[in-house]
Amino acid sequence: MADYRDALPQLSGSLYLTDAGIETDLIFNHGIEIPEFAAHTLLSDSKGREAIAQYFRGFLSLAERLGTGFILDSQTWKAHPHWAADLGASAEDLLQSNLQAISFLEGLRAEFADNDHPVVINGVIGPRGDAYAPEEELTASDAEDYHSTQIGWLADTAVDMVTAMTFTQATEAIGVVRAAQKFNLPIVVSFTVETDGRLPTGQPLGEAIQKVDQETDGAAAYFMVNCAHPEHFFNVFDDSDWTHRIHGIRCNASQLSHAELDECEELDDGDPAELAAQYKVLLERMPWVNVVGGCCGSDLRHVTSIAKAVIA
Repeated sequence: MADYRDALPQLSGSLYLTDAGIETDLIFNHGIEIPEFAAHTLLSDSKGREAIAQYFRGFLSLAERLGTGFILDSQTWKAHPHWAADLGASAEDLLQSNLQAISFLEGLRAEFADNDHPVVINGVIGPRGDAYAPEEELTASDAEDYHSTQIGWLADTAVDMVTAMTFTQATEAIGVVRAAQKFNLPIVVSFTVETDGRLPTGQPLGEAIQKVDQETDGAAAYFMVNCAHPEHFFNVFDDSDWTHRIHGIRCNASQLSHAELDECEELDDGDPAELAAQYKVLLERMPWVNVVGGCCGSDLRHVTSIAKAVIA
């Protein structure tokens, strides 16, 4: 049963943490293979489940220790039909993966029931196609039809919300928001940007956020940016109205571009202290941002540093 679907607690403005770059952490720091970067595949055996559980326990313990809420993400970023052939999965397999992922998170949340602050179960929706270099431009209508499948699966679980993570196109974001509306699920849109602060389509971030709001009557609970380094996009933030719609930031540890990261054979984990200092500066400029965590290349060290910096 969903605990917060009718009223997301992070909208109150208090601080919420997220995890970091689970795929890069498990692959590079723990030597765990993840087929096609699809972390939901790890849930099919006990060793994989325990690896994910141990990963999240570190972040959940951090949130409990520091007195913050936590957004607990499902490993369903690639658990949708576009990736079925690459994963050798049927539609039924993907459905069961989504159900299993949320059930798994319910168990983790129960382990931390003593936390005085909410733990929000978040169903993660990935873009249709490559998050770094989209193969095609989707219409809003096509995106709504496509994402309705996975969102429909998640709507029948205990998710409190869904997040369209690492989205690259405003039109696809419009479609996924409309799909979530059909199932009465709160949705967050998290865009990724290139080193110039624009979406991979070339559209300015502010223009994309405004377009999504205009076409959906402001239905998204809020917006985020993920999978980019602070130096790639912090400079595009000002005091425009659209920036006040951004409530979450999950940055890469590395300053490399998406194309460069794709070619990396070794992990670039950046500098946790420097990353934390950048977050602190941003939150001083934009105090309405209250959901913070990491993305590719980051791990518990980075999120710990970020949390301590922004709380201080």
